[in-house]
Amino acid sequence: MAFTQRIMPRITPRTQGFAGLRVSPGDPRRNIDWVLIGGMLGIISIGLPIIYSTTYKFLPSRAVPLDPFLYIQRQVVFLIVGGLAMAFVMALDYEWWKERSRFLYGATIFGLLLVLGLGRTTGGATSAFDVGPISVQPSEFGKFATMLFLATYLSEDRAPSVDYSKFLGGLILVAAPMALVVIEPDLGSASVYVALAMGVLLVAGARLRHIVMITAMAVLTVTAAVLAGLVKPYQISRLTGFLNQSSSDKKIQDLIQQVKQAKRAFGNGGLFGKGWLDGPLTNNRSIPVQWADFPSTALAEQFGMLGVAVLLGLYALVLVRIWRVAHLSKDMLGTYICTGVFVMLLWHVFENIGMSLGIMPVTGIPLPLVSYGGSSAVSFMMMLGMVENVHMRRFR
Repeated sequence: MAFTQRIMPRITPRTQGFAGLRVSPGDPRRNIDWVLIGGMLGIISIGLPIIYSTTYKFLPSRAVPLDPFLYIQRQVVFLIVGGLAMAFVMALDYEWWKERSRFLYGATIFGLLLVLGLGRTTGGATSAFDVGPISVQPSEFGKFATMLFLATYLSEDRAPSVDYSKFLGGLILVAAPMALVVIEPDLGSASVYVALAMGVLLVAGARLRHIVMITAMAVLTVTAAVLAGLVKPYQISRLTGFLNQSSSDKKIQDLIQQVKQAKRAFGNGGLFGKGWLDGPLTNNRSIPVQWADFPSTALAEQFGMLGVAVLLGLYALVLVRIWRVAHLSKDMLGTYICTGVFVMLLWHVFENIGMSLGIMPVTGIPLPLVSYGGSSAVSFMMMLGMVENVHMRRFR
């Protein structure tokens, strides 16, 4: 017995951690989903060279060459800030975030109201504040806050499915920020709020008629905005062009010129692409705002369908890991949080690449962690940080 005790390791519920500190198997630091983080970093590593390739020759609205690294440097700073925000979200138990979800939601409503009066108007939409050399979009951070508050609201009731009053409350909760986003008007971001409501309420047990009500809410909101003159003519023109892509009318063809060039870029790349910085449409700036709205076209032209497949594979990996965390969650709050992030990420990818292929209307919705933009990058990294938060504390 003494011999056995000497050669057998001592079994203990704690293991050696950083700097000799002992941590238990349930310690959040030992339960980070590194596969999810690896998928996220893979997407970022594709996005950075794409942003550079679409901005290094000329910057928007300028006719002379400027610093070719300006946009890529800014994006790196945005990603560093996003990484810090993600770490902060992961460090605090999501129960802590639950207690502050109402405040964050209220701050979202306040920010969306404030931007309508004090925000900068770009491309016909008043959706961002100018903060020094950068702009901040409350609607992007509102996705995080609305998702968290909706998950908190639904998790308070332990019933197997939401009743009508609970469903109606969740619908109103999402409708408030969505209506303010429509007023900006930013129909692309508004569609994300609709997808969020549909996904989370469906997982919460909403019935088919409830989902029909969500769809009706979205249609009525947009219709009311059009009738009130809140939706700009160019946005209506985008929808008209999308619905009539085969028309021979020159005006309609001019409206969808951006989409036609985007589809050409996909075709130009073939299977393996033209090579980095050798895409004729990408490097000649034939696709307006390509770095923000159509980054997938730059990827397709320079790296071909193979490059697009790699990107889609990384998105699929991240989505699968989020779905897995939703199943592993110790409570419904964590499940609803993961569902919200899953649905918003999936909708962003589908809508952005879909509008590049002409199968979805052009809305300006960014491709997560690939498109240039600080608000979107930081917001998505915070949402992925919340998924990690749920995974890290699934044993507690």
